[in-house]
Amino acid sequence: MRTKSKGELLRAIVQRRARVCILGLGYVGLHLAVRFKRAGFQVAGIDVDKQKIEKIKKGVAYVRELSASSSTLRSIVATTGAEPLRDADVVIICVPTPLSKTRDPDISSVLEAGRVIARRLRRGQLIVLESTTFPGTTRELLLPLFEETGLKVGTDFFLAYSPERVDPGNRRFTLVNTPKVVAGITRSCSHLAQNLYSQIVKRVVPVSGTDMAEMVKLLENIFRSVNIALVNEFAIMCHRLGLNVWEAISAAATKPYGFMPFYPGPGLGGHCIPVDPHYLSWKLRLLAYKARFIDLADEVNREMPRFVVEKVAESLNRRRKSVNRSRILVLGVAYKKDSDDVRESPAIDIIKLLREGGAAISYHDPYVAQLAVDGQPLRSVPLSPRSLASYDLVIVVTNHGRFDPRKIVKHSRLVIDTRNLTRGIASEKIVRL
Repeated sequence: MRTKSKGELLRAIVQRRARVCILGLGYVGLHLAVRFKRAGFQVAGIDVDKQKIEKIKKGVAYVRELSASSSTLRSIVATTGAEPLRDADVVIICVPTPLSKTRDPDISSVLEAGRVIARRLRRGQLIVLESTTFPGTTRELLLPLFEETGLKVGTDFFLAYSPERVDPGNRRFTLVNTPKVVAGITRSCSHLAQNLYSQIVKRVVPVSGTDMAEMVKLLENIFRSVNIALVNEFAIMCHRLGLNVWEAISAAATKPYGFMPFYPGPGLGGHCIPVDPHYLSWKLRLLAYKARFIDLADEVNREMPRFVVEKVAESLNRRRKSVNRSRILVLGVAYKKDSDDVRESPAIDIIKLLREGGAAISYHDPYVAQLAVDGQPLRSVPLSPRSLASYDLVIVVTNHGRFDPRKIVKHSRLVIDTRNLTRGIASEKIVRL
């Protein structure tokens, strides 16, 4: 394919004739692919997961919240091979960036994606990284990979960073109406990236450089992690004092300034908040600085499943029962409301801890049909008045909208509510976080 100049690439983007290739068709990547396709771009997607590729080819959306017709999905060129990179004008990297077993950043997928792109890099291509990572990744790691080809950034090819801001289950703020932070290695890179995203989102927010854009993403999630940890610890303090944490938050939230309500829960889950802050704390350790708030927040949040299990034990003890041999039903195993995402879900830790205590565990989740805990498969059990009554205790871990709190309370013997699903219901059966 003939290479494009910057002007030709810009015109192709603005006229929506550019070929867009997305590496990584997970939650973020598939949303992007569908959005670019709807905007009129030619779209290809690459993923190592053969099942995802086959589903796209069949027009099946494996992301539950994604509203896309089968014809739109089938029109995306999906493959496990790298062939689409040669013809692509724009390449967007959306591969996972998890933590290693030592809780250090694992950016091996980003680096591998970079190497795959570099082997096929040609003049007139724009590459954008969306995966969450530590400040300096785009400039210090990806840029050298691409410049080893002899091509020059800002002249021959263009490199940018734009952090993903997709919130699973959020119907109010979507990819389209959530502002998109964008930065390029050079002004030309930034200009092209801004024009690219302005085709699919309502507002683009340019920042000074890729390091800054990477830092912005981390600040967003560290803010949430620290404030969730604060309110989780506040819940523990209220428990010790015999006070209702939910009432305290509700009353404090009436202040029209200087307070933003956060709510306690059984622990953190998902691919962002439990993971992303560690990218910054790791980077700062290399500079001999300890990120104390990040580490403390992580410590508090990781202990919440254990606090929930302690509540379970206390509640059963009051009824002269023990965790050992009790039949316990976990309601909701997804990490957040009305989602099927179980990544880092606190429900998994709660199930493990209760099993260690000798409890017989079942779960019900309308969005998660099966779940593996320590390699052992579990299947969602039916929910009915009879089944609820058969358990010694029911724990609400996820407050799915399809749960009927009054029916749950009416038919259960004892309910541990970690999400305030049962607010407004007065019953001695309910034990709230």
